[in-house]
Amino acid sequence: MLSLFDLVAILLVLTALFGWLNQHIIRLPHTIGLLVMGLVASLVLIGVELAFPEEIFYDELTALLRQIDFRAAVLDSMLAFLLFAGALHVDIGSLRNRAWAVGTMATVGVVISTATVGIGFWLAAGLLGLPMPLAWALVFGALISPTDPVAVLSTLKEVRVPQTLETDMAGESLFNDGVGVVIFTVLVTLASAADGGGIEFDMLRVAELFFVEALGGAVLGLATGYLAYRALRAIDDYPVEVLISLALVTGTYALAAKLHMSGPIAVVVAGLLIGNRGPHDALSDLTQRYLFGFWTLIDEILNSMLFLLIGLEVLVLGFDVSFLWLLVTAVPLVLVGRLLAVTLPILVLTRWLPFVRGTIPVLTWGGLRGGISVALALSLPDMAEKPLILAATYTVVVFTIVVQGLSLRPLVERVVR
Repeated sequence: MLSLFDLVAILLVLTALFGWLNQHIIRLPHTIGLLVMGLVASLVLIGVELAFPEEIFYDELTALLRQIDFRAAVLDSMLAFLLFAGALHVDIGSLRNRAWAVGTMATVGVVISTATVGIGFWLAAGLLGLPMPLAWALVFGALISPTDPVAVLSTLKEVRVPQTLETDMAGESLFNDGVGVVIFTVLVTLASAADGGGIEFDMLRVAELFFVEALGGAVLGLATGYLAYRALRAIDDYPVEVLISLALVTGTYALAAKLHMSGPIAVVVAGLLIGNRGPHDALSDLTQRYLFGFWTLIDEILNSMLFLLIGLEVLVLGFDVSFLWLLVTAVPLVLVGRLLAVTLPILVLTRWLPFVRGTIPVLTWGGLRGGISVALALSLPDMAEKPLILAATYTVVVFTIVVQGLSLRPLVERVVR
């Protein structure tokens, strides 16, 4: 059994090696290149295993990957740092102006997509001879509907879009995770109850859960962010100030988990506060250079490791060939759900808010999924439907990051003018 240090060392070495190969030879966008290289490496190893089943190194590699708890690595470790780093660079003034658009798509849009994808997946599974309960199909809809802030923000670094559209994309991706996780939690509870022979659905309990998780997380992030802001304002010592920002992220996320509040929303709110208020009167020019530079590096390093891990996870997922046609069907289903989740709120809001030309196709095609969806799928309880849901989730994630991520720039150049 390798130690935690050994696992991190191996992952960092692979990330650095693949990153160098991508920059020097392949020249894809950094994170997409790492995912593709990890995926190709996994498929090659699977091919070698099929050709030479007597070799044991494949089993050793899969055993190594199984020591990495992907769900815990993403939801309990990386996500807090990545969300805070992303929120630091979002202009809160622009976000305030787009609050209705961002808020509606991050809430109502997730509900629309969850219902559309879940019902469509349920019908398609039945038609293709892989019947599954509607409740578990809706769980798949919930975990795949929120756009992944890590994937979206990473792609926005490579693709230039108008400021208004960038705010809509970044803001929605930062805030819809809390809503998605609440819906996911409720639906998993309902699906598990249905498997047990009964369903108890209490709308008051659902409303309370949403209130505590989402709004409670926002209030917590505002409180801890303000305390950190006051602490930063009282001193001018960049090592200590960077340390305070680290304490803010880890402390806020851990406290949110203890209070059953949304950790992602809490660190996003804290990041928005520090990133927008700090430079005015709390951070000197020297501190700004070090603090923002530090979080930019954290963002790049963790992004790289996460996307490589997504590619390597193929080794341990174990796809069933009988799932193939349903997996192919899942991709257009998710795109249709995303289209409705974007179009319906925009059609309502366009009477009061301006939207740049091409907003609907760009938001639809730019709604990337990533490690959060995979982590939620891995967190499902062991039941008959889990392998199918996990395979469909992974298929959609790889398609959105590779195909949609690489083709987003030509789409923007064509429709946003």
